[in-house]
Amino acid sequence: MKFLLDTHVFLWAITDDERLSAAHRRIYLKPESELWLSVASIWETLIRSGLGKLKLPSPVTGYLLKQMERNRVGLLPVRATHLAALEDQPLLHRDPFDRMLLAQAAAEEMTVLSSDDVLRRYSGRYSGRVL
Repeated sequence: MKFLLDTHVFLWAITDDERLSAAHRRIYLKPESELWLSVASIWETLIRSGLGKLKLPSPVTGYLLKQMERNRVGLLPVRATHLAALEDQPLLHRDPFDRMLLAQAAAEEMTVLSSDDVLRRYSGRYSGRVL
């Protein structure tokens, strides 16, 4: 099964943060899970790090890419089909990065791993499934 990791889920997984749910941890560690991180999540992380809201090793992009490689997480680019899916979404969530993840999940038939309850309001109708 293909899973698109919400930014916080990826960061919690690579830092062994206790906020990562047991269900998400099981999926993340399962060898047969196909894990993906959106380029939008890297962009979001760079912005938060640059604003001082997130402390990560420097250079941040290099750190994230190395962690993705170590943890068998693929990089999902933003494609035209994702933009079309984004255009069809209602504006339930104000975060543009999260909305892009939902659009990508819908276009790629992925399940989003997230602890964001607002994302769950989209689940299945305008996005891939949200766990």
